[in-house]
Amino acid sequence: MQPKIFHTNDHDIDPSFIDADAIYVIKKLREAGFIAYLVGGSVRDLLVKKTPKDFDISTSARPEQIKQIFQRNCLLIGRRFRLAHVRFGHKILEVSTFRSGENDSDLIVQDNSWGSPEEDVLRRDFTINGLYYDPENHSIIDYVGGWDDIHKHTLRTIGEPSMRFKQDPVRMIRLLKFKARFGFEVDPATWHALHKCQHEIVKSSPARILEEIFRMLESGASDAFFKLMTDSGLLELLFPCLTFFLKGESAKDTYSYLAQADAINRENIKKPLDRTILTACLLFPMLEKEIHAKYLQYNQIPHFGDILLLTGHLIKGVLTSSFSHFPRRLSMMINFILTTQFRMTPYSGKRHHRPKLLHNKEFELALKFLKIRSLVDQSLTDDYQWWLHQYQQVGRQSAHRGRHPHPPPHADREHRAPQNDDDDYVEL
Repeated sequence: MQPKIFHTNDHDIDPSFIDADAIYVIKKLREAGFIAYLVGGSVRDLLVKKTPKDFDISTSARPEQIKQIFQRNCLLIGRRFRLAHVRFGHKILEVSTFRSGENDSDLIVQDNSWGSPEEDVLRRDFTINGLYYDPENHSIIDYVGGWDDIHKHTLRTIGEPSMRFKQDPVRMIRLLKFKARFGFEVDPATWHALHKCQHEIVKSSPARILEEIFRMLESGASDAFFKLMTDSGLLELLFPCLTFFLKGESAKDTYSYLAQADAINRENIKKPLDRTILTACLLFPMLEKEIHAKYLQYNQIPHFGDILLLTGHLIKGVLTSSFSHFPRRLSMMINFILTTQFRMTPYSGKRHHRPKLLHNKEFELALKFLKIRSLVDQSLTDDYQWWLHQYQQVGRQSAHRGRHPHPPPHADREHRAPQNDDDDYVEL
């Protein structure tokens, strides 16, 4: 198959938007005698004028050869799908080897047969992700019609859609992800296959499902994504308790939280809100409804101990009934964020200065979630500003005494996003 080649005068990709370290990796691979291109999401995002979050590279070099070139800066990962991670400080560039063939079984379990650029791209999920970019001559290489589909705003699988979804059911979630992010229309055959194959989703790895959900919460398009997941029936198979709530009258509250979080994340695409805060956006409206049903509608004000119990039961019920299992540490942090809201904005309306609370290493997460609440409900703006001021005061006092104002963040990226040097004084 001969690819279509689109040169500099065919597109308006600005090379200055391409990660310099990605260009360096491609150059080093080519100097060693290998083929290497940018591939997938970064090429797609550059064409639709979005800032790429990651720059993935595909090459004819095998994982061990990539390791030999980059040595200590390279880590080989995965068994089912062997990859190289090339490190530049805290940044990681993913380098994959061209694969060949397609597994004839319903579910791909082994994927380390090496191939050509054409064979590799034919195994990818959607045509919009099947483009190569050659930084040496700034050309785009298209074997699958991805160029036309991007310009026609169409989502289409590479190959027969039902088979593609059965081979990797997570592709169904990714289809809705791209529809939410770009607003593209889904090709009718692909849309039909999603509904036909939706029950295949439970054959996926729970960890991969959870990672896709988290990435969408971080994407700036989670509001649209969860509506699509609910309407398609996929969410009910994965998160039944959440789906029950999102099909009810209070769903609009959850979508209001997601919309505000999306707006923040679109402004900070390189540093999205922490995953615990984003999960709290899904759970907090459910908690408020439970409190109203059990106490407020009977003109009873719950004690904080009652709220602690109710929060624990809610988190356990939602997360343990889900297809994916949340890490215990993450669940504990979500619990803290949710319950702390009722210390910062108690039903009595009386704020109390709580120095111990302000020194808690997770307080910043709870404060950032209060900011989201204040954007949804402007009557909480004064509460947010008051607590922000108290938090900043603690930071200044600690800095004046020569101590770090707050304990260092967790090393685990899944629990905390990387911190800026100014985070203690930033306007949250």
